[in-house]
Amino acid sequence: MDPRVTLEQWQALAAVVENGGYAKAAGALHKSQSSVTYAVQKLESQLGVRVFELKGRKAVLTQTGELLYKRGRALLDDAASLEKVAKSVSAGWEAEIRLAVEVIFPYWLLVQSLERFAKESPHTRIEVHESVLAGTTEALVSGRVDLAIGNDIPPGFEGEELLRMRMILAAHPEHALHQLGRALTPRDLRGARQLVVRETDSRRARPLDLETTQRWTFSHLSTSIMAAAMGYGFGRYPEDRIRGELEQGALKPLPLRDGGERSGTLFLVYANRDDAGPGVKRLAEILKEDTAAECARRKP
Repeated sequence: MDPRVTLEQWQALAAVVENGGYAKAAGALHKSQSSVTYAVQKLESQLGVRVFELKGRKAVLTQTGELLYKRGRALLDDAASLEKVAKSVSAGWEAEIRLAVEVIFPYWLLVQSLERFAKESPHTRIEVHESVLAGTTEALVSGRVDLAIGNDIPPGFEGEELLRMRMILAAHPEHALHQLGRALTPRDLRGARQLVVRETDSRRARPLDLETTQRWTFSHLSTSIMAAAMGYGFGRYPEDRIRGELEQGALKPLPLRDGGERSGTLFLVYANRDDAGPGVKRLAEILKEDTAAECARRKP
């Protein structure tokens, strides 16, 4: 049976629900309020159902309306995905690839992989979102990126382990914590200033693994490392990002009795693996190959 309800009608219904009313939906769709109202009313008439009901002065979804909205939203997402795939196929490699990268990933390895990809597809633009913890997940869930390197694989997404790295608690050699001359406890750290990096999705901020009474929060990892190297506090950093500071003596691992070193795992996650274009798939392959080669090179 051919569908009687058009995508435009499903779009109108979704806009009313997601924007909280007909007037705001009309603004979001750049249409008149009367045309949005007519589209929803026609949908109700064609299907023989009531999508909204009045509760006080507010129109809310009926139980049937809730079901139709969810299925309609999925239909719109599928249609958009299909158009994206068709556009990608007709044009060859994608014109642009959006990539979210957790800031602890080795930046030199990232740009090395991007340059390798650029030699194969020089006309594909790459937009890199440098993210922190939940911000990487948010970029995937919101559809802002095609591929991500993050610290977990969100539910409903496909991915694979990319890299394991050592996370080191460190401070300047002259920092007061180093002057204690013994193994440190969490109680020793409590009164010291901790240097951390703000999550790029602050609404979903995770609790820190250390409780301290003083804290400086930065937006960039490099700023936090610089502050630690200047003696203004301590922080937990990926070994690769502070290798130079450790070798030069600007930073020194803190002798924490337990937990001074931890391992962090990063995953390569697809926004939609089935619908990924040839460019996204090739960039993912390059990132995996380059990371695996570097890990093999560094093994004793």
